[in-house]
Amino acid sequence: MTSAADRRPVVLISAARLAPEALAMLEQAGLNPVCTTGYPGEAELLAAIAAHRPVALLHRQGRIDGTVMDAAAPDLRVVARHGAGIDGIDVPAARARDLTVTRAAGANSRSVAEHAMALMLALLKDLPDVSGKMRDGLWEKTSRMTRDIEDMTLGIVGHGAIGSKVARFAAGFGMRVLAYDPYLPEGPLPGPAERMPTLDALLERAEVLSLHCPLEPETRGMIGAAELARLPKGAILVHTARGGIVDEAALLAALDSGQLAWAGVDVFGTEPLPADSPLRRHPRLVPTPHLAANTPRGAVAMATSAAESIIAVLAGRRPSVEGAVVVEGGLAAALDPA
Repeated sequence: MTSAADRRPVVLISAARLAPEALAMLEQAGLNPVCTTGYPGEAELLAAIAAHRPVALLHRQGRIDGTVMDAAAPDLRVVARHGAGIDGIDVPAARARDLTVTRAAGANSRSVAEHAMALMLALLKDLPDVSGKMRDGLWEKTSRMTRDIEDMTLGIVGHGAIGSKVARFAAGFGMRVLAYDPYLPEGPLPGPAERMPTLDALLERAEVLSLHCPLEPETRGMIGAAELARLPKGAILVHTARGGIVDEAALLAALDSGQLAWAGVDVFGTEPLPADSPLRRHPRLVPTPHLAANTPRGAVAMATSAAESIIAVLAGRRPSVEGAVVVEGGLAAALDPA
């Protein structure tokens, strides 16, 4: 908490903790980092803003909307995302208020790609079911067959920093890799993936579907009942992108019918996932609590990238990480030589 004598500009962090390396960066820059509790609601954010008058918000959990931004005016200059996805920040509201918005572009890409691969490999080998049956006393040495990973077809939606790494990892196991990403320039994709012209064309061939696209208006609900039905029967879904991209009711129905053999899901429409959610208990779904990026390297990279962005913007400089700036806001005026 800020003492009465501490007059350093405050960076309000919407989480209970931040990597020590990032805290040290902020403090060395003459800033005072202050944390909320985990997953703060609007009331807590508004109270913290009233108490500390932050010049920057480092967004890790909760939601930063226009009401929160207005409460921090006129002191607030920058909202920095602890991660690559910015769906927890009301970007149009920030743009309307001339605020700079940044993200930790690429900071957690390897961590998330590794998590996606871990889910994929475990599910292709039926490991959750096999280990559960062993705990129940069964020994399926001769009665259980799992899948060969080599020559299976992986379909990746979103071939950016994370998706392209998953493609390379999967190719190392001998998988055929298809990718759909309408936001990339036309032409061959870098790495081992074959570009697919449409989402439907990818779905019809994907024995494993791995999602790595941002949550945007056009991707919300993108994978629903019709899309899941296009997959080969017995396909596997790996979802480490953003909650809201997959219709969760349709996902459960596809698991119940056997259209999907398994799903590994790290992100959900409501987080934390409610205790009574059937997604927690479905026997063919392996849920993880949005922790794909939570490795020592990933956590430090996200936190320090966000801290560096805040320090740079407050100093009137562009952050050093390419692609960090989502909304120029007041930074554009600071950089204008006129």
